[in-house]
Amino acid sequence: MPLNRRKFLTKSAVTGAGVAVAGAVSAPVAQAAQPAKASRPKKRYALTVMGTTDLHGNVFNWDYFKDAEYADAKGNAKGLSRVSTLVNEVRDEKGRRNTLLIDAGDTIQGTPLTYYYAKVDPITAKGGPVHPMAAAMNVIGYDAVALGNHEFNYGIETLRKFEDQCHFPLLGANALDAKTLKPAFPPYFIKKFHVPGAPSVKVAVLGLTNPGIAIWDKAYVEGKMVFPGLEEQAAKWVPRLRSMGADVVVVSAHSGSSGTSSYGGQLPYIENSAALVAQQVPGIDAILVGHAHTEIAELLVTNEKTGKTVVLSEPLCYAQRLSLFDFELVLDKGCWKVESVKATVRDSKTVADDPKITKLLKDDHDIVVEYVNQIVGTATEKLTTVDARYKDAPIIDLITKVQEDVVKAALAGTEHASLPVISQASPFSRTSEIPAGNVTIRDLSSLYVYDNTLVAKLMTGAQVKAYLEYSAEYFVQTAADAAVDVDKLTNAGNRPDYNYDYVSGLSYEIDIAQAAGSRIKNLAYNGAALDDAQKFVFAVNNYRANGGGAFPHVASAQELWSESTEIRTRIAEWVTAKGVLDPKDFASVDWKLTRNGTPVF
Repeated sequence: MPLNRRKFLTKSAVTGAGVAVAGAVSAPVAQAAQPAKASRPKKRYALTVMGTTDLHGNVFNWDYFKDAEYADAKGNAKGLSRVSTLVNEVRDEKGRRNTLLIDAGDTIQGTPLTYYYAKVDPITAKGGPVHPMAAAMNVIGYDAVALGNHEFNYGIETLRKFEDQCHFPLLGANALDAKTLKPAFPPYFIKKFHVPGAPSVKVAVLGLTNPGIAIWDKAYVEGKMVFPGLEEQAAKWVPRLRSMGADVVVVSAHSGSSGTSSYGGQLPYIENSAALVAQQVPGIDAILVGHAHTEIAELLVTNEKTGKTVVLSEPLCYAQRLSLFDFELVLDKGCWKVESVKATVRDSKTVADDPKITKLLKDDHDIVVEYVNQIVGTATEKLTTVDARYKDAPIIDLITKVQEDVVKAALAGTEHASLPVISQASPFSRTSEIPAGNVTIRDLSSLYVYDNTLVAKLMTGAQVKAYLEYSAEYFVQTAADAAVDVDKLTNAGNRPDYNYDYVSGLSYEIDIAQAAGSRIKNLAYNGAALDDAQKFVFAVNNYRANGGGAFPHVASAQELWSESTEIRTRIAEWVTAKGVLDPKDFASVDWKLTRNGTPVF
């Protein structure tokens, strides 16, 4: 498939009134009591810090996969063009000079828009374009942006070029140079706010990113950067910021608040540790939380050393929400003290697009719309993911087939060429559809929404079985005589759909009446019971290969081959070469759900 190769302020508002009470002391009868001298009311200042996170390339309220305005069941709207309107409203309310605007990362990956300017018409090319996210965020007036893990998905060169194009710093106190162990990006940002008749208020923003980068983007960062834990680095930097005179310390953390990790024990750090940072590190006033794609208007965490309350907020991803931290400061003995912090969120669906942003990036948007609507083949029938979570769906078999073919071709002529190739894929989307008739890049991209690349690993039969047992934990245990509700059948333990894998090239049953760990039945290869010692080449995406989802064995397995071309692109190339997308060329029934041996469906 031929590709066209040319072509983050301080906002706060705090109100309050100081009260000083002076008493009178009894005096002898002959002497009149003198009134106490009234003390002056204390000087106060209101400051608002605004925050977004996990923008993932959403400039407009547009769904490139559906070629239509974005819509979900809750009526949400997304995009920086909406956030810009919200930001303008807050600045009008609070006074621009009293506000700060920050972000908690995952900015340059996630939509065909950002893919296009990373891969098709890359910003790294000589005379290349300005990244749409940089252009929009510059105009909106972001003050600082923390690095997210997805900032590294396209390699360090693309990230550095994006950094150069931004009029604000990309912060990462725990993104360190692997050799010097010094910060590879600015650790913090400090801004002074002028207060008439009083000392300036100094606000420090400490940026922290996710240690999982070392796993998820190992191919790009190994030997170049290391990513120690957030708690460790916050404990190092917060006292420094206070010693530098920071009156307010805000952390922008690309790390959720749950205290959990998705990569098992491969790193000695916790992935979602924002609440732990608040609990363990003194001196923090507020934390803008990212990474988890959840909405937390306000979470109060007590610091275990000082007993003070730290306020956390996570706005919903894709620019669907804007968090506001409203600070009240009081001048006490010549020093500003944070008297109170309150967090709220504002909703993008309540406002219209900022025409300044839509005008700025309309041409970029239109180019990408045209690109994703290119026809690359025709389909003999409609393919959909609607029931792919609990039935072996041909549309997922397309992914595994493409991966098998690419890996077989890559290993041809090598010592591993004779080994059988098996392949994994996940039902990422519940709404993806490839229509009968013309098939576009948009259709195929909606099937594979992530920019994952392909890796070949060497696995044994026993390891594959353990892998499948872990994957099968995705299903809720359901007794043989119980009614089956497909809406309650999956996502056990809140496991997301992308952490459930099919494995092609084998046949097996998943007995959901059994307890997790004992569900894989009749596992066979070529019609015979699987030999634990049998060796397989496992075609797997780089997220899984590097430990994403904490699937057993795969991260430590020997790597035979890998590439940097996205699986999405490989699918488009495969369909283009075939011309016709016919299930007979890729579909097979490899697995089914059972209960005590009886099929569920």
